[in-house]
Amino acid sequence: MSRINTNVASLISQRVLTQNSLGLNQALERLSTGLRINRGKDDPAGLIASQNLRAEKGAVSQAISNSERADQVVNIAEGGLQEIADLLSELQALITQTANEGGISKEEKEANQLQIDSILQTIDRVASATSFQGLKLLNGNLDYTTDNVSSNIASFKVNGAKLNFGDTRDVEVLVTGSAQTAGFFLSYGAAAIDLSSANARFVIEIAGSKGSRELSFASGTQVSSIVASINTFSDVTGVRATLSGTGGTPSSGIVIRSVEFGSSEFVSVRVVNPGGINTASANAGIYNLQAQNNNAAVVAGPVLFSAASVKTTDFGQDVSAIINGITATTNGTVARINTDFLDVTIDIKTGTMAGAEAQRLGAISAFRITGGGADFQLAGKVDIAGKVSIGIPNFAVRNIGRTDTVSAGAAQTFYLSDLSAGKPLSVVSGDLSAAQDVVAQSIKDVTSLRGRLGAFQKNTIGATIRSLGVSLENTTAAESIIRDTDFANETSQLTRSQVLLSASTQVLTIANSAPQTALQLLG
Repeated sequence: MSRINTNVASLISQRVLTQNSLGLNQALERLSTGLRINRGKDDPAGLIASQNLRAEKGAVSQAISNSERADQVVNIAEGGLQEIADLLSELQALITQTANEGGISKEEKEANQLQIDSILQTIDRVASATSFQGLKLLNGNLDYTTDNVSSNIASFKVNGAKLNFGDTRDVEVLVTGSAQTAGFFLSYGAAAIDLSSANARFVIEIAGSKGSRELSFASGTQVSSIVASINTFSDVTGVRATLSGTGGTPSSGIVIRSVEFGSSEFVSVRVVNPGGINTASANAGIYNLQAQNNNAAVVAGPVLFSAASVKTTDFGQDVSAIINGITATTNGTVARINTDFLDVTIDIKTGTMAGAEAQRLGAISAFRITGGGADFQLAGKVDIAGKVSIGIPNFAVRNIGRTDTVSAGAAQTFYLSDLSAGKPLSVVSGDLSAAQDVVAQSIKDVTSLRGRLGAFQKNTIGATIRSLGVSLENTTAAESIIRDTDFANETSQLTRSQVLLSASTQVLTIANSAPQTALQLLG
């Protein structure tokens, strides 16, 4: 080298030494932090991707925590319902005991009523006390709020409904087929039956979904008496009778129908002994009813009583309906849909067309859901798809066990609270059969909700937790691949950088000493 003012070799060595030093520092940083990306310049695209994955991982982790919290909330509600179910079982036993009137004194009845009152008070107390962090679970706080309920709806229940904040949802029902009872029209040709002799008997077997009875009538028995006899056994046959006119031929007779609606209901008629009844001139016999009308013309008849020794059966029909565009599953007059966004059960009222046995065909604006319910965020992304909603109704005794009955021609609705002292269903002076029906319905209400909550825990929360766990694993793995340090690779880079740093330091020393050779030229 013949120039000393500019040491090019030293400059090159300094640059390389700086690069090797930066490489060594980067390797040391990655090995000490465990991260390949510590700042944006390390990998701008990788930083964006890994940060998004890290945020998603945090949301998924919280969704798992939310699911576990939801499971605990349902557990607490389930505990309260279990206690109510046990109390209802005691209530059922007390009613059955009190019905044994031949072996129980008035004092025992009154004592049983005191127990029943205590049980009802305890049910109310459990319903109001069951809570999670102060949030009451069984007092109606988590039930859905509704308005604009149609007069064509007998009752309804909202089990679940997803709503965005401030939104409402209209429930629209399209009835495409009416629910029907099973039944026949019996004509005896006159107001009283006319048999071949005074000693003859008209014997008929009436059967329904609950059982059957064989009834026997003498000549001259009024048709109204036959109606009364059939209705005496309605509780055990599931069949009721009414006097009715057809407006045609025959002009009058008896309509016998199943008490309930639906395809599981039936009415069977078998004439065991016609008793020589005159059927030729008076249009007497068994007629099929026109499907949609209780009091209009009959069709397809008659089957003569003398030819009705073989059982003749008619079946009811379930309502056909579409709810918010979804074909409903139906049972009798009740239609239900169960989707991710809407789970409702609707009892569509009968008697909305001409005739007491018909339903209104066409569109019904059933009701509007305005809010309420328990919303659980079970997904990382906060939107309506990631939310799960469930409704828990009020389990106070004034709200459960609803039973509709017909007594003395008048419709009555009872609730569990009607078993209290002085109410229509008290065991001291009330109707014990109706009381037992109310308790049975209350048990059904409780077990139905417990089953729904159990399915929610098992199939919704449980499956969600498992799915989110897998998602968390995969998201964490994806973020790790992008952001974490590969220690094998970085260790080799560290060793390389250490060697290069030592070499470049030695070279810089040599380069810095090279200009000293110029002194030899000066002698």
